[in-house]
Amino acid sequence: MSNVFVFESNLAGIHGAGSALHAKKYYGAIQGEGIGRHGNSYAIPTKDLNLVSLPVFKIKPHVQVFYDYAKAHYWVSFNVVAIGCGLAGFTVDQMAPLFANPPDNVNLPEAFKAYLNNEV
Repeated sequence: MSNVFVFESNLAGIHGAGSALHAKKYYGAIQGEGIGRHGNSYAIPTKDLNLVSLPVFKIKPHVQVFYDYAKAHYWVSFNVVAIGCGLAGFTVDQMAPLFANPPDNVNLPEAFKAYLNNEV
């Protein structure tokens, strides 16, 4: 089973810091591509083309598209970072609900799992 690193990005695909830079250096994220799978990475945008944080309601559809992709690629393991809780500036209680009911092959960060299991 292959492993894919799921990170927060921006719509411009500028992978210059945080998990996006890590994805570019180690997992095949492509500069200029801010959405979807590239190499062993999957980008979920949390910022717009001008690097301004998107509202949560605009991030949610990208998470659903990712979940649909993960379900269709059930043989791949997807390892999600705390999307939105880094440079985008959101909190776990704002982001974790977007990741409720993950497919079996999606591994959420501990902070999201704790929130979703009402352990915080």
